[in-house]
Amino acid sequence: MAAESYKPHAVFVPFPAQGHVNPMLKLAKLLHNRGFFITFVNTEYNHRRLLKSGGGPAALAGLPDFRFATIPDGLPPSELEDSTQDIPSLCDYCSKTCLEPLCNLLTEINSSGEAGVPPVTCIVTDGFMCFALKAAEAFSLPAAVFWTTSACGFLAYTHYKYLVEEGFAPLKDMNQISDGYLETTLDEVRGMKQIRLKDFPSFIRTTDPEDIMLNFCIQETDATHTAKAIIINTFDALEQDTLHALSATYAPLPIYTIGPLLNQTTRAASSLWKEDNSCIKWLDAQHPGSVLYVNFGSITVATRQHLAEFAWGLADSRKPFLWCVRPDVVVGGGAALPPEFTAEVRDRGMVVGWAPQERVLKHPSTGGFLTHCGWNSTIESIANGGLPLIGWPFFAEQQTNCRYSCVEWGIGFEIDTDVKRADVAAAVIELMDGDKGKKMKEKALELKRKAGEATAPGGSSFMNLDKLINDVLLR
Repeated sequence: MAAESYKPHAVFVPFPAQGHVNPMLKLAKLLHNRGFFITFVNTEYNHRRLLKSGGGPAALAGLPDFRFATIPDGLPPSELEDSTQDIPSLCDYCSKTCLEPLCNLLTEINSSGEAGVPPVTCIVTDGFMCFALKAAEAFSLPAAVFWTTSACGFLAYTHYKYLVEEGFAPLKDMNQISDGYLETTLDEVRGMKQIRLKDFPSFIRTTDPEDIMLNFCIQETDATHTAKAIIINTFDALEQDTLHALSATYAPLPIYTIGPLLNQTTRAASSLWKEDNSCIKWLDAQHPGSVLYVNFGSITVATRQHLAEFAWGLADSRKPFLWCVRPDVVVGGGAALPPEFTAEVRDRGMVVGWAPQERVLKHPSTGGFLTHCGWNSTIESIANGGLPLIGWPFFAEQQTNCRYSCVEWGIGFEIDTDVKRADVAAAVIELMDGDKGKKMKEKALELKRKAGEATAPGGSSFMNLDKLINDVLLR
C-alpha cells in the first residue's frame, strides 16, 4: 500500500454560510499542512457558488489529498444563485436531513478503494452541524466540534436554556424590543459581566416558544457535550474569563483555542462571492491609515433607507472609504445606492461587490473598520490590522461581539440600529481622527501583538493545535 494511504483523513462539515466556511477551510488547510488528507463537505448549493465565484472547477481542484465533496442541504430547489439561503430553514433542514447523506458519503469514501485515498479517521464538524457527531459515533470516529463564533458568542448561546427557564425568553410581545426590556442587565450569568438581554445573540427576540433558532441553538449547545473536543477560533489573552466559564460548562471536554486563523496559501477557494481585487490597487494610492473599510458581512441585509443613511453619512464625513455592497444587501433587491451619492464621492470612495478582506484589513492605507461585528471580521480586523471599529450588529452573536469589542476590549463603539447619516459621519470622524479613535487604535494594536504571540511557535494557539491533533484527531 502506498505510504500516502496511511495518512490520517479528516472530514470537515461546515455550516453552509460564508462566515462558517471560511474558518473551517482555514483549519482544514492547517491540518493538510500537518499531513492530513482532507475531505471538505459543502452543500450542493454552496459548491455551485464556490465554482461560480472562483472561476470554474479548477478553483476547487485543490491538491490530490485535499478534496471537496457535496451533500444536499434538504431545502427545496431555489431560483437564487448568489445569495445566502434563509438561515432558520438551513438550520432546520440540515439538522433533519443531512445525517443520512453524510453517512453515505463516509461509506463511499471508505469503500472506494481509490489509490491514495485513506479511510476516514476523524471528523471536524461545525457547531451548527452537530448531527455529524451521530455519524462519527456510527463509524467509531473521534469528532471535534468547531464553534466558529467567538468564545463569548458561544458562551451566550449556552445560556439560552437558562434564559428560557427563567422566563427572559421568548419575549411576551414584540413591543418589549422597543420599550427598554432588552436593556435589562443580568448579574447571574456565569462568565458574562453586566450582560444585557440585548447583548445576547438575537434569536431570543421572538415571542414563539417553538421558534426554530431559539430551540436549535439550545439543541446544538447540548449536543456539543457528546464531542471529544471543542475548537474555537480565538486566543487565550483575548477571552480568558469567557474560556474559563466554557471550560466549567463543558468539563471534562477539552477546549482548544487555535486562533486567529488567517489565510493560508493552499489553492482551495473559500469566497462565495467573486472578489474584486482592483480595490487593492486603489488602496495603494491612498495615504497610510486614511481609509475606512466598510463591510457588513455575508448575511446582513438593510433597508434602502438605512443604506442611504450610511451612504450619505460616509459622504458627509469627507473621509476616504472602501465599501463592500453585496448584490443581495438590500431587502427586496434592486439598485442599492443613490446615483447622486456615487457622483459625490467619486474622488474619495470606492464601492465593490466583495473584497479580499484580509488583504484590505492588513493594508497600510486602512485605518478603521465599519462592521456588522461578525466574528471572522472582528478577529481578522484585530489580527491583520489592529484596527478600531464602528459596530452595527445585525443578528445572531454579532450583538455579543459588538458588546465585547466596545466594553470589554475597548476597540470600538456602536451606532444605533436605526442609523442616521449625522451619526455615521460623526462616528467616522471620531474613529479616524478623534481622541477616542486613537485610544481604541492603541488597544487594537496591543491585541494584534498578543494575537501574533498566540499563533507564533510556542504560543498558546500554536501549542493547542498540536494538542488537538495529537490528543484528539489522531487517537
